[in-house]
Amino acid sequence: MAQTLFTATRVGAIDVASRLVMAPLTRNRAPGAIPNALMAEYYAQRADPLSGAGLIVSEGTAISPQGQGYADVPGLYGSEQIDGWKQVTQAVHARGGRIVCQLWHVGRVSHHVLQPGHADPVAPSALRANAKTYIFDAQGHGHFAPTSMPRALHRHEIPGIVHDYAAAARHAVQSAGFDGVEIHGANGYLLDQFLKSGANHRTDDYGGRIAHRARLMLEVARAVCDAVGADRVGIRLSPVTPANDIVDADPQPLFEHLMRQLAPLGLAYIHVIEGATGGPREVEGRPFDYAAMKAAYRAAGGQGAWIVNNGYDPQSAEAALASGYADLVAFGKAFISMPDLAARIRRGGPYQGLERATMYGGGAHGYTDYPALAN
Repeated sequence: MAQTLFTATRVGAIDVASRLVMAPLTRNRAPGAIPNALMAEYYAQRADPLSGAGLIVSEGTAISPQGQGYADVPGLYGSEQIDGWKQVTQAVHARGGRIVCQLWHVGRVSHHVLQPGHADPVAPSALRANAKTYIFDAQGHGHFAPTSMPRALHRHEIPGIVHDYAAAARHAVQSAGFDGVEIHGANGYLLDQFLKSGANHRTDDYGGRIAHRARLMLEVARAVCDAVGADRVGIRLSPVTPANDIVDADPQPLFEHLMRQLAPLGLAYIHVIEGATGGPREVEGRPFDYAAMKAAYRAAGGQGAWIVNNGYDPQSAEAALASGYADLVAFGKAFISMPDLAARIRRGGPYQGLERATMYGGGAHGYTDYPALAN
């Protein structure tokens, strides 16, 4: 039987009822970095395997206080955070859903007011991102502000960051009840900063040639696999997105090298953002061959599911699955305004729009009050 959006499959150790994935979506509704009952309701609304996502990827979740880059995003490094996430995973599982936790360190995409002791954010090199982050002013009003100037990580600090990723993975799977984890290696955040030449000007063994720039990503992947089992680990990548002021001089050989190195690990999946995150699928001046990237992974023995993301609609998603190019397809913003997206796709609509003013921060409005289809 040809695979379609609504055929079941197995993603590593995780059985999923469909090939429709809810992509990670930052919503800034975790005061104190602690997940809460409102978040549990939000994820549960999208967890029904018939009307919602076959697999949910959580919003980006900071692996440490240093890894936080936006106000009111959740973490996974303290007992209150673990208990908060338990509410979420239990609510998702009660609806029959599956959920993995996206592990996040933002690196230079942060502001000193969000860092412990108002310290400078950390990065591979002391290069400020021409980007913005979300903070609160003295009156408690949320707004976007330019990122702060980072400092370059010292060589001796890097093993501690690898440890933080592994610890967060254990918290996620062994304590908080997640079905797995996704390493956030995309969109100009810390691992992507080390990977790409525009942000990494180091001269030690974490900078310079491709193998050195890929070193941290691979060390993190191996450590997380060792912590929870490779069949519960995915990784998200964005070869050419300009998000958060990230660029690489020659991404094709970089990502094909990365695929060859990731392949032997036995990951559950590779999650690829094609084009500019949340924007065009073709980035001007940044051509990229995603099929060649996948071919490099398969040729090196990589068996993990291939998840594609960015700009897909139901028709192009079905085509990607039917051709064998993709194993699953991730939808992002559509899941904000349509918690029952799968049901709407099955019926051919109706589709409803997104209230962008409520995307970041706030309460239930624009979060858990989008109407579902009548039965």
